[in-house]
Amino acid sequence: MEIRHLEYFSEVARQLSFTKAATSLHVSQPSISKAIKNMEAELGVPLFYRSKQLELTDAGHAVLINAHHVLSAFRNLTTELTDLTELKKGEIKIGIPPIIGAAFFSKLISQFKAKYPFVEILLTEVGSKSIKQGIEDGSLDIGLICNTPLKNSYLETVQVISDPLMVVVHNEHHLTESTEIDITDLASEPFILFRDDFSLHDRIVEECSKQGFHPNVVCHSSQKDFMIEMVEAKLGLALLPSKIALSIPNDSITSIRLRHSNLRLELGLIWKKNKYLPYAVKEFINLADSFVVK
Repeated sequence: MEIRHLEYFSEVARQLSFTKAATSLHVSQPSISKAIKNMEAELGVPLFYRSKQLELTDAGHAVLINAHHVLSAFRNLTTELTDLTELKKGEIKIGIPPIIGAAFFSKLISQFKAKYPFVEILLTEVGSKSIKQGIEDGSLDIGLICNTPLKNSYLETVQVISDPLMVVVHNEHHLTESTEIDITDLASEPFILFRDDFSLHDRIVEECSKQGFHPNVVCHSSQKDFMIEMVEAKLGLALLPSKIALSIPNDSITSIRLRHSNLRLELGLIWKKNKYLPYAVKEFINLADSFVVK
């Protein structure tokens, strides 16, 4: 049985169509059909029900699980061999949350590119939940996420920032009379909140619930600049990391500290455990670990 036969089988199982698999793999349908028949003959079991709708048999499901393991191991092997022959080439797929933005990475990326000019860096701006999913399914190599996961999860983590959240309000808001407030003081206030695919959304809602109320959310957003504009328009208040809140260049906005609050932006660099990391990715992690201010 050849590796390419497992690739053909996995793609047919994913598409549940010989025709679509052939198109996706850029090979002829007869070649795929022949490979699957050879696998079935070699294994002595049918892998698909061939009726109006193509379906995996029980044996097909078992083979698919193991095929994924074999293909993953083969990709790790070929990647490692490529690193040995083309040491500093390749690409790094990085996920970053919009609240941080590419500007956070600009100096780090410039320093890395100066050292490894042939490594391509691909940045994807999405929420922390989507970044974790990308790390899990392999579409991302590493990512910056808010609220770092537990150490016993499927991720390796290096924490790079821990920043308390502050309440951002319009200068005319009554809360500006205090230099510090409690989270309970926000119970009746309208919130401009992060979208629900952001970890900070869950943390804020969870903390409010612990204090006996559910936040009155009037707007969700993934962009800190838009959230600040909504505060400026007096549509509600926002909870933002202090490094952002204290640097807002707007005289009509005030940032207030939360008293006895556990709400923080916990920013960590993550990657998948027990997965081969290309040399370029390892070097980026090492550089980031020494570069960031903790």
